[in-house]
Amino acid sequence: MTHLDHFLARAEKLMERVEALLPTAPAEIDWHKTQAARWRHNSGRGQLEAVVHPHQLRLADIRCIDDQKQEIDRNTRQFLAGAPANNVLLWGSRGTGKSSLIKALLHSYAKQHLRLIEVDRTDLAALPDIVAQLPEQPWRFIIYCDDLSFEAGDASYKTLKAMLDGSIAAAPEHVLIYATSNRRHLLPERMEDNQEARLIGTEIHHGEAVEEKISLSERFGVWLSFHPFTQDEYLTIAFHWLKRLKADIRESDQVRLEALRWALQRGSRSGRVAYQFARDWAGRMAIGKQ
Repeated sequence: MTHLDHFLARAEKLMERVEALLPTAPAEIDWHKTQAARWRHNSGRGQLEAVVHPHQLRLADIRCIDDQKQEIDRNTRQFLAGAPANNVLLWGSRGTGKSSLIKALLHSYAKQHLRLIEVDRTDLAALPDIVAQLPEQPWRFIIYCDDLSFEAGDASYKTLKAMLDGSIAAAPEHVLIYATSNRRHLLPERMEDNQEARLIGTEIHHGEAVEEKISLSERFGVWLSFHPFTQDEYLTIAFHWLKRLKADIRESDQVRLEALRWALQRGSRSGRVAYQFARDWAGRMAIGKQ
């Protein structure tokens, strides 16, 4: 073997070892077979990862927020029809159905080519890269950002602002952003921010800090607010899920009392708590029959 052959053999072995350390190339998503995906990191590189089993939640299962459901459903149908539609901010109390509404839209409209992509707040800087990977016809994509909020000094919201409205590039026609948050303006609001406000004539003009915080949420064309449920609404949701889970509710007074006790223990009458109670009660009843 010549010196050159020996060198080439060693180089080939070295390349094999290096290739074994490199991350594998991300598999291209077949959107005919994939309804939902997440943006994930693999060895430092971001990629879209297919969600094998997305939530099978129906719009009919979302109770006691009919106005919000009607608005987001209308906006989504406009989007799917190729008509003008808006990005949506769902904000308000926890456990009131914000995220569930978005997941239920996928179940209702996946056959009309709707696709859902979940992106964490920490990955918002990758939004332009994500959108660049999304094919157009016939697909319509909703980028879903759950529990969206920003802390003071966090500059990642600027990428979101540019994507919503503010970049020199036009917003992609086949992509919308639906975000949920407990905060109406997404950014923390402090007492000192309001001290910058000025009274000019009879009009109040906010300071720069407040204007900056308001400007982000204003880029969402549709705002939907969610408020805590009343006791009757909580029970309505709990009994709906009990029926869906085929639980024994013949002793309705006892079930009602247990549902209220469950909410009291958790300090909340949210839809999430109602669903958790229904699962617990249905499970206990099933074990009891065995």
